[in-house]
Amino acid sequence: MSERRRPSLHERWALLRFAVVGPLLASPPARGELHEQLEDLAGRTWIHPVTGEPTRFGVSTIERWFYAARRAEADPVSALRKKVRKDAGSRPAMGEKLRAALATLYSDHRGWSYQLHHDNLRALALAEPARLGPPPSYATVRRYMKATGLLKRRRIRARDTEGARRAERRLDQREVRSYEAAYVNGLWHLDFHVGSLRVLTSAGELAAVNLLGVLDDRSRLGCHAQWYLGAESSEMLAHGLSQALQKRGLPREVMSDNGPAERAAETTEGLGRLGIVHSPTLEHSPYQNGKQESFWGQVEGRLLAMLENCKELTLALLNEATLAWLELEYNREVHSEIGVPPLRRFLDGPDVGRPSPTSDELRLAFTASQYRTQRHSDGTLSLEGRRFEIPSRYRHLDRVAVRWARWDLSHVWMVDERTSKVLCRLFPLDRTRNADGVRRTLESVADVSTADLLAPKPGIAPLLEQLMADYRSTGLPPAYVPMAPRSDTTPDQGDAP
Repeated sequence: MSERRRPSLHERWALLRFAVVGPLLASPPARGELHEQLEDLAGRTWIHPVTGEPTRFGVSTIERWFYAARRAEADPVSALRKKVRKDAGSRPAMGEKLRAALATLYSDHRGWSYQLHHDNLRALALAEPARLGPPPSYATVRRYMKATGLLKRRRIRARDTEGARRAERRLDQREVRSYEAAYVNGLWHLDFHVGSLRVLTSAGELAAVNLLGVLDDRSRLGCHAQWYLGAESSEMLAHGLSQALQKRGLPREVMSDNGPAERAAETTEGLGRLGIVHSPTLEHSPYQNGKQESFWGQVEGRLLAMLENCKELTLALLNEATLAWLELEYNREVHSEIGVPPLRRFLDGPDVGRPSPTSDELRLAFTASQYRTQRHSDGTLSLEGRRFEIPSRYRHLDRVAVRWARWDLSHVWMVDERTSKVLCRLFPLDRTRNADGVRRTLESVADVSTADLLAPKPGIAPLLEQLMADYRSTGLPPAYVPMAPRSDTTPDQGDAP
């Protein structure tokens, strides 16, 4: 519940003064009666606006208030406010050189407390009194820092990297604002979260678990949440996101951090094939995915809190409890920010989602595309150290475009590199079966049959016939001297008699 705002000191004084002279304004005294009424008001007791003690005011003071209020007919209360000091905000105790020294300290140490900044600034001032002047008090330093935006802030970078420095400069130069998508399924958030509880595995060990959560930005609906063993991976992301897509439909945009699973080729290419814009958060800027971080707080504070005494918590039990909590409590309880249950807002729209593809189509979508060189000696290619057979009708290709997921080599597809259309599915090379000596007939790769290609054609080749005809058309005699004919019975001169 919000606390009612208490009037400021200036407002309390103005209201008290107006209460004192208000009767004189409501019923102006007749000529010659003003002084008598002022004396009557001076004899009364009033509650002091600061101390709360009974107090009285002099006749001249009340008279001054009366004339000030009467002159300001449009807004008499404002005319009775305390005047702001002319030197307000100037901070004479913080000279220009002290401010520059404090700014340098803050730039180098933004995570320091006000007290630590004051102590270090005091040490600098005592070391160089001629340049910096007398050291200011803690209250002065604290007021100055709060008034100029030098607030304590957690350091973004654990290591000094260029990306972290860019993130800090961005926070210094750009404002941070909350946002919300205008349409349901216009923007989804997804992220992984390492749970505070561990599960019991079949090997009798306690293992850490990772939760993949997918939220709709506008409605805050939990599209899907599932726990996995081990560190986050692109296989987990594709597995959980595919379920969210089949439950709620295809969104227009997905926001995630820059983890290895989110940057994997299977993820980025899969989102592109599904027509989903992938918008990674900026480096070291988790506040962009703040709705997801808020969701983790509810997961830890409510869901896992109700499981903390479960001694035989398995992965299956944890997932069953998570989906029950997500669908029956989180999605149906009134959300504090939007004022309605997430499920109600999701159904009310407006919605820009699209129908989800089938499971097989999603499996094909979340794959990586690469080129491989065909080994023409046996018509195979290599993937992850294993060889796959290419149908003989594609034996003429040198470079082959293939798609597969690194975690599932049982599904490998050959695609057209120009249209990305699936041509066929590739299977691993079975050397044992190939040892039977049975071979299929080669499939045709041209418009004529293989038998026609192998049939010998009698006569001279077309090019040579063309060359001979061109030479004859020149009218020149043959460019060689034929040998004179001889009788088979006439011996050669070199033969023995």
